[in-house]
Amino acid sequence: MLDLRKYSSLGAALRAALERWPKEICLIEADRDRENCRLTYRQFKEAALPLARALQDSGLVAGARAAIIMTNQSKWLISAYAIFYCGGVLVPLDYKLTAAEHLQLLAHSKAETLVVEYHLWRAITQAESFAELDVKTVVVTEAPATADLHGARRWEEFQNNREPVFVERTRDDWASIVYSSGTGGRPKGCVMTHENYLEQCRTLASLFPFWPGVRYLSILPTNHAIDFMIGFIGPFVCGATVVHLRTLRPEFIRDAFTRYHITYMTLVPMILKNLERGMRQRFDALLPSRRRMLDRAIALNRALTRRRPRLRLSRLLLRDIHQAFGGRLRALFVGGAFTEPSTLQFFYDLGIPVGNGYGLTEAGTTITLNDFKPFRADTVGKPLPGTEVRIVNPDSEGIGEVATRSKMVMSQYLDDPEMTAATIVDGWLMTGDLGRLDPAGHLQLFGRKKNMIVTEGGKNIYPEDIENTFEGIPVKEFCIFAANYVWPQRTMTGEQLVLVMRLDDNTQFNDELRSQIVERNRRLPDFKRVSGCLIWTRDFPRTASLKIKRDTLAEEIRATIHRSAIISI
Repeated sequence: MLDLRKYSSLGAALRAALERWPKEICLIEADRDRENCRLTYRQFKEAALPLARALQDSGLVAGARAAIIMTNQSKWLISAYAIFYCGGVLVPLDYKLTAAEHLQLLAHSKAETLVVEYHLWRAITQAESFAELDVKTVVVTEAPATADLHGARRWEEFQNNREPVFVERTRDDWASIVYSSGTGGRPKGCVMTHENYLEQCRTLASLFPFWPGVRYLSILPTNHAIDFMIGFIGPFVCGATVVHLRTLRPEFIRDAFTRYHITYMTLVPMILKNLERGMRQRFDALLPSRRRMLDRAIALNRALTRRRPRLRLSRLLLRDIHQAFGGRLRALFVGGAFTEPSTLQFFYDLGIPVGNGYGLTEAGTTITLNDFKPFRADTVGKPLPGTEVRIVNPDSEGIGEVATRSKMVMSQYLDDPEMTAATIVDGWLMTGDLGRLDPAGHLQLFGRKKNMIVTEGGKNIYPEDIENTFEGIPVKEFCIFAANYVWPQRTMTGEQLVLVMRLDDNTQFNDELRSQIVERNRRLPDFKRVSGCLIWTRDFPRTASLKIKRDTLAEEIRATIHRSAIISI
């Protein structure tokens, strides 16, 4: 891989990679059973530079902000590199958000340029607040020739073959603004520097090196902090290949493993659990004699790999299983949310190590990672090299808030010094998660101190961000809590959202109110829906500026009402 200590920006490192491995395949875009494109590093460069020149001609200068809203595809990475080449600040937005949410974050980020897929742009133009969009240049991909683009430019026509000017940046300059949450509420735009990314990449590669010939299967959205690092920056600066799969259907994921001989892949816990479930069903369907043979092979592999993975041995003992994964899989990575230890152990016993990590967008993705020395399913691993972790205000069992400090921690929340000061204290990032460091230096997690939940799909849900959905229900006041925040439980699973309501005087919780709540709840995606309601009989405590004192209210509820009082909806 490149020696990232020599480079001052992502643009410089990626530029060097394109020059160093011109004939290696850098990117394959697959969609179901067909391959859309296959690019060498030289071809990737030839596709990106005309876009970079056109962006410069349109006014993209050093420090200007440029957003991308696209599904996984080659144009995402090409656009990102072109933005970095121009010295721009990347704003990667989740394509699964609504058009209204996209418009909100585009406004908050002050993006001057937008590269967007056609069907997403069409939805944005139909949103009520589209007229308020203040983006100077919009480039649309995959647009039909006759489509009305509402003043946007077509990707195929937005090219200039004159040589662009490479704009160098320093390590302290902003590289991106990544939104960990904030749609509908208080936006949380994490400002990441070039130093954050270069140090993260260098550290991760020291534990799990990539090289030319390695193939990484990318199924998570590239805007996701994990896949941006492990499915773009990491492979590129090592001369490896990224295989973008534009579908999540299991049969096509299985086909990609064997067709492309995948080396690594990152999943969220929900997908990993589904994969485990499918494999267990196939094992259960075996004839009794074959199932006994499989169980003996798994037991032998478990005994022989107790101290460390032994891939060649596992591939020999469990040949059919490994062939189904393409025969060259070295490890899976999982992150974004808590993973059940039993699932991690299931794959390890098959000779498929799962690198279980813990991190936050604010910490440059990864704080701790299991290095398999030895493998432990009961923890989220040890701090990365160069990363400090400490437990703040531990109780008698050593459990307290996890704090971290490193060169990978974000510089700030965009335009929010108050939230930045509350989150980064004396150089330490306060994660809001409760944990304990064991004698071996491994981190164990026990729940959350902050009012949020993380879904199995890796989505961060801050209750405040979805309260506007329930505006107008006939109650005096309301707010939403994560149940485990109000009634702390030492678990990272079973999280749910609760709608706490102060009813108007002389009113009751009746069928009409329930139906209104249910109807509004249905407007939300499944992972954002509240699970129940709670009736509170006193006015909410408020600040002088009339904001709800959420921590005080949570304490009062905790002291007065048992969790069993939640009314299911």
